[in-house]
Amino acid sequence: MRPEDIIIAPVVTEKSNEELQAGKYTFEVNKKATKVDIARAVEKLFEVKVLKVNTMIVKGKNKRVGRYEGKTSDWKKAIVTIDTDPQEKTYLAKGGKTVKVSKKYKTSIEEFMGA
Repeated sequence: MRPEDIIIAPVVTEKSNEELQAGKYTFEVNKKATKVDIARAVEKLFEVKVLKVNTMIVKGKNKRVGRYEGKTSDWKKAIVTIDTDPQEKTYLAKGGKTVKVSKKYKTSIEEFMGA
């Protein structure tokens, strides 16, 4: 599955807007996508470092128009926590040399609601 097929749309609510300062972004995702798929898609699309992914299935509601009754579709929601302060990582290579790795990650998702 392509990353564009996994992330469907951002979820914009009061609660999701309050969580933006903590680095938590809420998306509507494909129902078949796993947490690993969602994390990879967000990292690839928005060039951020994902720390944690929480998912849930939102059940559809019963709706009525006149005398006709129906049900809205179930959908999957993902709350993605990103790293807002990426640090350089150091590790020991062969021969005991210390090597620093610093990837350029963004600290926020600008495309999300124009934040």
